[in-house]
Amino acid sequence: MEERTVLNKEQAVSYAAYRVLLDLFPSQSAVFQARMAELGYDPFDTSQDPATPQGIGNRAARALLEYRHQDGSNQLGDLHPGPYSDYTGYVPVNVPDTIFDPNRWQPLRVPDGRGGFTMQAFLAPHWGLVLPFALSSGGQFRPRPPAIYPTDAQGYIRQTTESLGYSAELTDRHKAIAEYWADGPSSETPPGHWALFAQVISRRDGHGLDEDVVLFFALANAVQDAGIAVWDAKRHYDYVRPITAVHFLFHDRLIRAWKGPFQGTGLILGQDWRPYQPATFVTPPFPEYVSGHSAFSAAAATILRLYTKSPRFGHSATIPAGSSKIEPGAVPAADVVLRWKTFKETADEAGLSRRYGGIHFEDGDLRGRRLGRQVAKEVWRKVAGYVRRSGWEKPRVTDCDEDDAEDSRQSEGRIDFCR
Repeated sequence: MEERTVLNKEQAVSYAAYRVLLDLFPSQSAVFQARMAELGYDPFDTSQDPATPQGIGNRAARALLEYRHQDGSNQLGDLHPGPYSDYTGYVPVNVPDTIFDPNRWQPLRVPDGRGGFTMQAFLAPHWGLVLPFALSSGGQFRPRPPAIYPTDAQGYIRQTTESLGYSAELTDRHKAIAEYWADGPSSETPPGHWALFAQVISRRDGHGLDEDVVLFFALANAVQDAGIAVWDAKRHYDYVRPITAVHFLFHDRLIRAWKGPFQGTGLILGQDWRPYQPATFVTPPFPEYVSGHSAFSAAAATILRLYTKSPRFGHSATIPAGSSKIEPGAVPAADVVLRWKTFKETADEAGLSRRYGGIHFEDGDLRGRRLGRQVAKEVWRKVAGYVRRSGWEKPRVTDCDEDDAEDSRQSEGRIDFCR
């Protein structure tokens, strides 16, 4: 149809995005209004006329928001007072000063950077109940249980000792990887990081608006559903972080590990161990199993591979000398260049970074990766059902693919996804 011009599509998409951003980030309304004005659009045009681009955009945004306002995220605070607040009544088993159960998450008392402390609270323990895009529920691909002490004391001790091994052997490259992928508070976060990578692909492959709409639609829904699936597992298992496991197993025992900023590696008491993380964010405020970074990254990498029909990425990032926020001026001693040939290689490094940083176990990383891939395949199948254009193919979905087999090998046979 002659109305389906690029300019009309751009206008419709801009109004849809604008209305959604206003709803999600009302405090930034002036920024969004200014951007609309720069684009030549009237930010105060609330038309719902489907015969106009702005009307289509406004109607699309309204339909989506009405749907998502009732999705279980509690954005409006109507399920429990406070936007996005927990309505499930979660209470941690452990407290900052006492480990009652070494298998469960322990909220910590963390420096606030102003001379005081804050006590961690589980971030959005209800998120596994949010309505997914493609999954039947947050628990559709819930992974098997992690190592429980003392039932599986060997596995529990092994993974904790491995965390200490990473800590004791940190190189500048390991530290650069840990910080590059941190994506913590006041950052783009892991999903946003992969949206930036998708922009790289868009520029590399010369996308137009139509191509980008499909790519970012698939990518956004994949990381959304991955987050729901991850938080289902985190809430279900409520599993211990490495810092608590180390303090439990090695209390009053000397261990070899990273001693803290600018102190290098040496002997410390187990209860004094800390991950390679900023003091104000020593470990994330939610349970360990499974890794969100691993699942978000694997899901996004799978979507990018399926969309481009190629594993090739070919991107890099340079970490400037002395740019560390944990050991500023000293780490890294020289520029560190991170290069990724494939999407999977990129996602694997993101997952591994959490082990270098001391906040995830191997099991949580590898099972998070597989969970992300499983979610992405479900999302892609649904997206492919919506999109009808020449050359698009549905992915071959199997219980075990090449990526699962590779991760099984990486675990030296301890985790077999293909059995």
